[in-house]
Amino acid sequence: MDIETIAKIAHENEVPLIVDNTVATPYLIRPIEWGADVVVHSATKFLSGHGNAVVGAIVDSGKFDYAKYPNKFKNFNQPDPSYNGLVYAQALGVGSPFGANLSYIFKIRLTLLRDIGAAVSPFNAWLLAQGLETLSLRIERHVENAKAVAAFLEKHPQVTGVNYASLTSSKWNKLATKYAPKGSGSVLSFEIKGGIEAGKKFIEALNLHSHVANIGDVRSLAIHPASTTHSQLSPAEQLTAGVTPGLVRLSVGIENIADIKADLETAFAAAK
Repeated sequence: MDIETIAKIAHENEVPLIVDNTVATPYLIRPIEWGADVVVHSATKFLSGHGNAVVGAIVDSGKFDYAKYPNKFKNFNQPDPSYNGLVYAQALGVGSPFGANLSYIFKIRLTLLRDIGAAVSPFNAWLLAQGLETLSLRIERHVENAKAVAAFLEKHPQVTGVNYASLTSSKWNKLATKYAPKGSGSVLSFEIKGGIEAGKKFIEALNLHSHVANIGDVRSLAIHPASTTHSQLSPAEQLTAGVTPGLVRLSVGIENIADIKADLETAFAAAK
């Protein structure tokens, strides 16, 4: 995703840009520095890192001035009766006594959090705090392994294509080099020869990789979307979602790379 260009287009059209940075994490990409206004994370994934906590995060840059567009963002520019007529863009926005534009993040806390109760539990918050302490170490290993797996897959005779932006062969490599020079994360996919049946056999033969729909775990994860997450769709509908018959998605973990490759090779042998 070309964050800088999309941010420019968004701002020209008087709307903020919100970027989901779950897969990259701030260690690889910092969207706000490229023009994004808000960044969201499923912190269940790489930020906490161990697949054991349900957590989300919203990070507001405070750069977007909602007061400039009263007709477009009425909830920020009209009195909120549930908070004694508070007008967020005026009381908490640019030029407020707080010295920062807090209108967006305060509205999230004061209304969204209140209304839907999406507050992290104390124990999950502790797990996230623990995970953050090793974020850089984990991501470095994730990316190192992902690059090795992508190169391994690209040369494998049973693979017809690999989707990983850090590969020089990828059409997204230029953007990956610009925004994520350390590496484009550790989630990738590939197309296995033999279609849906080969994909199913491949997944069933894995031992080290866990067969789950999650991503961002220290453990390596794998899934065959056509026979699982997208199996309720027709083949034509699957294609519109980018799901081909032999597509396999990997979330590469931090295990020893030799063990990861050995497990993949075993699965390839079973899929023949």
